[in-house]
Amino acid sequence: MGELTMEEGVYLVRLARRSIEHYIGSGNLLEEEPPFPRLKNRYGAFVTLNTYPEGELRGCIGYPEPVLPLYRAVIRAAVAAAFDDPRFPPLSEDELGRITVEVSVLTPPERIDNRVESRLDLPKIVKIGKHGLIVRRGAYSGLLLPQVAVEYSWNSEEFLSQTCIKAGMWVDCWLKEGTEVYRFSAEIFEEEEPGGRIVRKELGQV
Repeated sequence: MGELTMEEGVYLVRLARRSIEHYIGSGNLLEEEPPFPRLKNRYGAFVTLNTYPEGELRGCIGYPEPVLPLYRAVIRAAVAAAFDDPRFPPLSEDELGRITVEVSVLTPPERIDNRVESRLDLPKIVKIGKHGLIVRRGAYSGLLLPQVAVEYSWNSEEFLSQTCIKAGMWVDCWLKEGTEVYRFSAEIFEEEEPGGRIVRKELGQV
């Protein structure tokens, strides 16, 4: 992917917030061309909304695979995180000043269950603070972003198990043949306060 510039990251976070504001005002998706050509390339992306100052999750939706131009993925994910996350009620206009916006730009998922001799070795190739995870089995699928494992202080085995739970499967599904396990990395940019300064989020790797 190549590291995004700070200017590109700032633009994406502001684009996500503008997309939510525009949808609240018009009921339509924002139409906008990005000033940075690279943002027209296809990447996976997630938009996360957190309450401020509590830092509690308020919505998170995205695209694991690079199926859309990045800027379009951010527009759609921002609106979906605000209004279509089934875990939360739709965002109200008066909440706009009480949430922070975070954008994660993903590398393509890399399958790893077929890279180890034993599935017991999977935790060894999952790096906390670097990798996010996807597990898939039949109709079941779950994804957790890299920052989630850091926020909950999980180790690699716990991270794998929690991704199985997110998928609606048993906690040790990652150990079972037939379950596909993928890892990916993410570049993360976030607001420090609602509509405020935007920084690159450094997770720290262990």
